[in-house]
Amino acid sequence: MQPLIAVPITLLLVYRAYSHASITLPGIFFAALTATIHALHPSSLPFTLLVLFFLLGTSATKVKHDVKATLTLSSTGSSHTHSRTTNTNNNQATTTKTNKPTKTSQEPRSAIQVLANSGCVSLLCLLHILLHGLNSTTTSTNPKQPTSSYSFSTTPPSQSLILAGIIANYAAVTADTLSSELGILSPHSPRLITTLRPVPPGTNGGVTLTGILAGFLGALIIGITSTVFLPSTYPPPPSNPSTVTIILATALWGTLGSILDSLLGALLQASVIDRRTGKVVEAPNGGRVLVMAKKFEGDEGTTGKPSRSVGSGRDILDNNQVNFLMAAVMTVGGMGMVSWVWDVPLNTL
Repeated sequence: MQPLIAVPITLLLVYRAYSHASITLPGIFFAALTATIHALHPSSLPFTLLVLFFLLGTSATKVKHDVKATLTLSSTGSSHTHSRTTNTNNNQATTTKTNKPTKTSQEPRSAIQVLANSGCVSLLCLLHILLHGLNSTTTSTNPKQPTSSYSFSTTPPSQSLILAGIIANYAAVTADTLSSELGILSPHSPRLITTLRPVPPGTNGGVTLTGILAGFLGALIIGITSTVFLPSTYPPPPSNPSTVTIILATALWGTLGSILDSLLGALLQASVIDRRTGKVVEAPNGGRVLVMAKKFEGDEGTTGKPSRSVGSGRDILDNNQVNFLMAAVMTVGGMGMVSWVWDVPLNTL
């Protein structure tokens, strides 16, 4: 990636995050580090997909953010808590003297949240740099002559496996982000992916047709962008897929990633329900929500009952750990699928 392009864009994104207070200072540091690692890759695609993921994610959070702020509750009762990645005004969140759960609005994303979404793909970029250096990749027909472009057709398949993993990663995390941000606005109640029973909006593992379609669209955009920066103008080897196949495969793989995230959430995350409202309680920065033994105060007919209960799942992983696990599985799985299609063993890396 050309520094003259990457540096100004990175600084612009950092300034935007700082001015909007959408990321904590440690989070901004790791976000800038992530952008730098992506920019060091000889292909411009990783950095482009990073920027695209950021733009799609922030745009999705703005869609009816005031409505989304009322669908779940804060575990802390503060005026700035994190529901997903939504920015909301302070007056949309309320607090009470009894510290009861309140409407959620946006708390700045933490460094852990940044790493959960970008850690796996950053490792892939570093792996490529470690194995092949910072210079442009050479063609398989003339290894001594650097190329100005980097595509599936102009690089050895072993190197392209890493880039395929990067595409698979961004297809999955983009689909998951858009599915979560837009699926919660579905007019129909989500259904738990493991049992198909109706659950409250925001339940870990809850899926809607709206969310699945939004995830597919996000992954489709990643696939289209990937083919633009990996043009098929050169005659590809017989084992290489066509442009249309790459786009559709990327879209389907990303959608599968969002479904996997829902499955992991349903099985490995505890969805805590507030008994008074029936809404899901969410912790700041994707952390765990404690099932408090605190009793209702002053609520007739409910004194002595716990204020929260586990609606589904088990308290094994938090949201950040589930996101990272999903991204890792889909990234390595994507590389494995491409390795099988190209008949290129992964150990050739």
